[in-house]
Amino acid sequence: MYQQRDFYRHARYVHGWLSAFAFIALFFFALTGLFLNNPDWFKPAPEKAPVKLQLPNTVSQQLLDQENPSTALLDYVRAHSTVVGRYKSSEVMDGEVMIRLESPAGETDVWAILDTGEIEVTSKPASTVSLINDLHRGKNAGTAWHWFIDVASVVILLLSIAGFILFLSIKTRLLTHLLLTTSSLALFILLIWTAI
Repeated sequence: MYQQRDFYRHARYVHGWLSAFAFIALFFFALTGLFLNNPDWFKPAPEKAPVKLQLPNTVSQQLLDQENPSTALLDYVRAHSTVVGRYKSSEVMDGEVMIRLESPAGETDVWAILDTGEIEVTSKPASTVSLINDLHRGKNAGTAWHWFIDVASVVILLLSIAGFILFLSIKTRLLTHLLLTTSSLALFILLIWTAI
Protein backbone atom coordinates (compact mmCIF):
# COMPACT_ATOMS: atom_id res chain seq x y z
CA MET A 1 0.00 0.00 0.00
CA TYR A 2 2.77 2.43 1.00
CA GLN A 3 4.80 1.52 -2.10
CA GLN A 4 1.79 2.29 -4.29
CA ARG A 5 1.30 5.68 -2.57
CA ASP A 6 5.01 6.45 -2.98
CA PHE A 7 4.81 5.52 -6.66
CA TYR A 8 1.88 7.91 -7.26
CA ARG A 9 3.51 10.63 -5.15
CA HIS A 10 6.68 10.38 -7.26
CA ALA A 11 4.56 10.47 -10.43
CA ARG A 12 2.96 13.73 -9.19
CA TYR A 13 6.41 15.20 -8.44
CA VAL A 14 7.74 14.26 -11.88
CA HIS A 15 4.62 15.65 -13.52
CA GLY A 16 4.89 18.91 -11.57
CA TRP A 17 8.63 19.39 -12.07
CA LEU A 18 8.53 18.79 -15.81
CA SER A 19 5.37 20.78 -16.48
CA ALA A 20 6.88 24.28 -16.82
CA PHE A 21 9.45 23.30 -19.46
CA ALA A 22 7.19 20.80 -21.22
CA PHE A 23 4.26 23.18 -21.53
CA ILE A 24 6.44 25.87 -23.12
CA ALA A 25 7.84 23.28 -25.57
CA LEU A 26 4.34 21.91 -26.24
CA PHE A 27 3.06 25.44 -26.84
CA PHE A 28 5.88 26.11 -29.34
CA PHE A 29 5.48 22.85 -31.27
CA ALA A 30 1.67 23.05 -31.26
CA LEU A 31 1.71 26.64 -32.53
CA THR A 32 4.33 25.96 -35.21
CA GLY A 33 2.42 22.83 -36.23
CA LEU A 34 -0.71 24.96 -36.65
CA PHE A 35 1.23 27.48 -38.76
CA LEU A 36 2.74 24.70 -40.88
CA ASN A 37 -0.70 23.27 -41.51
CA ASN A 38 -1.88 26.69 -42.76
CA PRO A 39 0.97 28.19 -44.84
CA ASP A 40 -1.46 30.42 -46.77
CA TRP A 41 -1.76 32.60 -43.66
CA PHE A 42 1.67 34.13 -44.46
CA LYS A 43 3.10 36.12 -47.33
CA PRO A 44 6.17 34.74 -49.14
CA ALA A 45 9.53 36.42 -48.48
CA PRO A 46 10.45 39.05 -51.10
CA GLU A 47 13.15 38.08 -53.58
CA LYS A 48 16.46 39.94 -53.22
CA ALA A 49 18.51 40.92 -56.26
CA PRO A 50 21.98 39.32 -56.45
CA VAL A 51 24.84 41.47 -55.16
CA LYS A 52 27.93 41.87 -57.38
CA LEU A 53 31.34 42.33 -55.77
CA GLN A 54 34.79 42.79 -57.29
CA LEU A 55 37.86 41.33 -55.62
CA PRO A 56 40.97 43.54 -55.66
CA ASN A 57 43.72 42.00 -57.81
CA THR A 58 45.98 41.34 -54.80
CA VAL A 59 43.21 39.49 -52.92
CA SER A 60 42.23 37.57 -56.04
CA GLN A 61 45.84 36.43 -56.55
CA GLN A 62 46.17 35.38 -52.90
CA LEU A 63 43.02 33.28 -53.20
CA LEU A 64 44.25 31.68 -56.45
CA ASP A 65 47.41 30.57 -54.65
CA GLN A 66 45.41 28.72 -51.95
CA GLU A 67 44.40 25.10 -52.35
CA ASN A 68 40.95 25.78 -50.85
CA PRO A 69 40.16 29.52 -50.80
CA SER A 70 36.56 29.04 -49.57
CA THR A 71 37.11 30.26 -46.00
CA ALA A 72 39.10 33.34 -46.99
CA LEU A 73 36.62 34.17 -49.77
CA LEU A 74 33.69 33.82 -47.40
CA ASP A 75 35.42 36.12 -44.88
CA TYR A 76 35.84 38.72 -47.64
CA VAL A 77 32.20 38.41 -48.73
CA ARG A 78 30.94 38.69 -45.13
CA ALA A 79 32.99 41.88 -44.69
CA HIS A 80 31.57 43.48 -47.85
CA SER A 81 28.02 42.16 -48.10
CA THR A 82 25.14 40.87 -46.02
CA VAL A 83 24.78 37.11 -46.08
CA VAL A 84 22.27 34.79 -44.45
CA GLY A 85 23.07 31.37 -43.03
CA ARG A 86 25.93 29.28 -41.75
CA TYR A 87 28.52 27.49 -43.88
CA LYS A 88 27.04 24.33 -45.43
CA SER A 89 29.32 23.36 -48.33
CA SER A 90 31.74 24.63 -50.95
CA GLU A 91 33.23 23.52 -54.22
CA VAL A 92 36.42 24.72 -55.90
CA MET A 93 37.10 23.91 -59.55
CA ASP A 94 39.28 25.60 -62.19
CA GLY A 95 39.47 28.95 -60.42
CA GLU A 96 35.77 29.03 -59.64
CA VAL A 97 34.45 28.84 -56.07
CA MET A 98 30.86 28.06 -55.07
CA ILE A 99 29.85 28.38 -51.41
CA ARG A 100 26.49 27.48 -49.88
CA LEU A 101 25.22 28.90 -46.57
CA GLU A 102 22.02 27.69 -44.89
CA SER A 103 20.12 28.34 -41.65
CA PRO A 104 16.47 28.66 -40.60
CA ALA A 105 16.83 32.41 -41.31
CA GLY A 106 17.54 31.75 -45.00
CA GLU A 107 20.26 30.77 -47.43
CA THR A 108 23.04 32.37 -49.45
CA ASP A 109 24.94 31.21 -52.53
CA VAL A 110 28.33 32.75 -53.30
CA TRP A 111 29.83 32.22 -56.74
CA ALA A 112 33.25 33.63 -57.55
CA ILE A 113 35.57 33.56 -60.57
CA LEU A 114 39.01 34.15 -59.07
CA ASP A 115 40.76 34.92 -62.40
CA THR A 116 38.55 37.97 -62.98
CA GLY A 117 37.72 38.69 -59.32
CA GLU A 118 33.97 38.66 -59.99
CA ILE A 119 31.70 37.59 -57.15
CA GLU A 120 27.94 37.13 -57.18
CA VAL A 121 26.12 36.81 -53.86
CA THR A 122 22.52 35.61 -53.90
CA SER A 123 20.74 35.71 -50.54
CA LYS A 124 17.25 34.40 -49.95
CA PRO A 125 15.83 35.28 -46.53
CA ALA A 126 13.44 32.71 -45.13
CA SER A 127 9.74 33.33 -45.27
CA THR A 128 7.86 33.11 -41.98
CA VAL A 129 6.56 29.67 -42.97
CA SER A 130 9.97 28.26 -43.92
CA LEU A 131 11.55 29.69 -40.75
CA ILE A 132 8.86 28.04 -38.60
CA ASN A 133 9.14 24.83 -40.63
CA ASP A 134 12.93 24.63 -40.19
CA LEU A 135 12.71 25.35 -36.45
CA HIS A 136 9.88 22.83 -36.02
CA ARG A 137 11.88 20.10 -37.80
CA GLY A 138 15.33 21.20 -36.64
CA LYS A 139 16.54 21.61 -40.23
CA ASN A 140 19.72 23.71 -40.58
CA ALA A 141 19.21 24.88 -36.99
CA GLY A 142 22.51 23.94 -35.39
CA THR A 143 23.51 21.64 -32.55
CA ALA A 144 21.96 23.59 -29.67
CA TRP A 145 18.52 23.57 -31.30
CA HIS A 146 18.79 19.83 -32.08
CA TRP A 147 19.56 19.22 -28.40
CA PHE A 148 16.56 21.34 -27.42
CA ILE A 149 14.25 19.25 -29.63
CA ASP A 150 15.63 15.99 -28.19
CA VAL A 151 15.39 17.19 -24.58
CA ALA A 152 11.89 18.62 -25.15
CA SER A 153 10.76 15.32 -26.67
CA VAL A 154 12.05 13.28 -23.72
CA VAL A 155 10.55 15.71 -21.18
CA ILE A 156 7.17 15.67 -22.93
CA LEU A 157 7.23 11.86 -23.04
CA LEU A 158 8.03 11.67 -19.31
CA LEU A 159 5.36 14.24 -18.54
CA SER A 160 2.83 12.28 -20.58
CA ILE A 161 3.69 8.99 -18.85
CA ALA A 162 3.46 10.62 -15.41
CA GLY A 163 0.17 12.26 -16.42
CA PHE A 164 -1.27 8.94 -17.59
CA ILE A 165 -0.22 7.27 -14.34
CA LEU A 166 -2.02 9.99 -12.37
CA PHE A 167 -4.99 9.93 -14.76
CA LEU A 168 -5.44 6.19 -14.33
CA SER A 169 -4.74 6.20 -10.58
CA ILE A 170 -8.14 7.67 -9.66
CA LYS A 171 -9.95 4.41 -8.91
CA THR A 172 -13.45 5.92 -8.73
CA ARG A 173 -13.14 7.07 -12.35
CA LEU A 174 -10.90 4.32 -13.69
CA LEU A 175 -13.52 2.88 -16.06
CA THR A 176 -14.31 6.34 -17.50
CA HIS A 177 -10.61 7.13 -17.90
CA LEU A 178 -9.93 3.79 -19.60
CA LEU A 179 -12.85 4.40 -22.00
CA LEU A 180 -11.56 7.92 -22.77
CA THR A 181 -8.03 6.61 -23.34
CA THR A 182 -9.21 3.74 -25.56
CA SER A 183 -11.52 6.04 -27.57
CA SER A 184 -8.75 8.62 -28.02
CA LEU A 185 -6.28 5.97 -29.14
CA ALA A 186 -8.82 4.49 -31.58
CA LEU A 187 -9.58 7.94 -33.04
CA PHE A 188 -5.85 8.67 -33.37
CA ILE A 189 -5.23 5.37 -35.20
CA LEU A 190 -8.23 6.03 -37.46
CA LEU A 191 -6.91 9.50 -38.35
CA ILE A 192 -3.46 8.08 -39.14
CA TRP A 193 -5.07 5.39 -41.30
CA THR A 194 -7.10 7.95 -43.27
CA ALA A 195 -4.04 10.21 -43.67
CA ILE A 196 -1.91 7.51 -45.28
